Amino acid sequence: MFNKLKEKLSGFTKSLSKQIDEKAVPVESTSNEAEEIPFDSSDESKKEQDVPSERSLKNDFYLNHEANSSIQEEQKKFGLVKKAKALVFERELILEEKDLEEPLWELQIALLESDIGLTVAEAITEAVKSELIGSRKKIGKDTTSIVEQALRNALYDVMSANIFDLDDYVKNAKKPVHIVFVGINGTGKTTTIAKIAKRFKDMGYSVVIAAGDTFRAGAIDQVQIHGDRVGVKVIKHREGGDPAAVVYDAMQYAKAHKNDIVLSDTAGRMHTNINLMEQLKKVCRVSAPDLIIFVDEAVAGNDAVERAAQFNEAVHINGSILTKTDADAKGGAAISIAYITGKPILFLGMGQGYDDLQKFDPKWFVDQIFN
Repeated sequence: MFNKLKEKLSGFTKSLSKQIDEKAVPVESTSNEAEEIPFDSSDESKKEQDVPSERSLKNDFYLNHEANSSIQEEQKKFGLVKKAKALVFERELILEEKDLEEPLWELQIALLESDIGLTVAEAITEAVKSELIGSRKKIGKDTTSIVEQALRNALYDVMSANIFDLDDYVKNAKKPVHIVFVGINGTGKTTTIAKIAKRFKDMGYSVVIAAGDTFRAGAIDQVQIHGDRVGVKVIKHREGGDPAAVVYDAMQYAKAHKNDIVLSDTAGRMHTNINLMEQLKKVCRVSAPDLIIFVDEAVAGNDAVERAAQFNEAVHINGSILTKTDADAKGGAAISIAYITGKPILFLGMGQGYDDLQKFDPKWFVDQIFN
């Protein structure tokens, strides 16, 4: 997973780390070695003090001299060790903008080649530059950690800008919660609905699926098979029927039977298909959804990003689910969609099984890129 993105980012990390090695200089220890201060009974400051007895003075002299000698030896050892450590392990780094021009250009190209949108790639490179330029850093032997951490922070900030916990929302929302799923054909939307249905059923919720895709041949049968397998009720009409009527009936059934959640399937469509988009808007008017979730394949890359933006403009999605993430070598769609739409990624499809659905976690995602 994300092998191509890992390779691209690794190349940038190595390139910039080499530049940091060349730019970094050794740093001297700033702590001064302890100076030996001998006991001096003629010190001017002593003259104003009470003069102790001769015996007391001798005792203090031997005790202080012995203690001072021991402390001075320890301070000398500590000073030498610290200075040696500084020369071997500590170096100071000050990067200027000109030092980063070429590496950051390479980074932006690497991000674009990994299906990350232009505006997102620019935001990531700008964040990396802001973290590295002009700051005075002390570094150890492994300079790659500086570059990697800057990249981690930039990617995490981009992906965690819009966090939304669907579980918390459903828990606190008025029931039944109505969730409509949208997207194009062939992206795994219907299977994803079944996965979500099973997930909520396992959490103790009662779930109903509305077979609102009356346009595609075999879609209703497909939903019914999934519903039977995961053990949830499916409300359906005949093929070619009005999807708004199907969804309306599903909502009425859920209210009558005190069900918690209604998951509405819809026909796959492009935003340019005016008739189907008007049909979708009618579904949303007749049975206003609490949430509209966009579903697409992670492997579709920039196409998925573009489609997410278009659906968001048409019906104002509340979040996205990416399928086939386990087969995604680039990772660009997952990084870009949340940033471009301003809406969160909710789940990642990680396989064909009904349990192969992972709640989206930006930290986990970034760790997969660098691990």
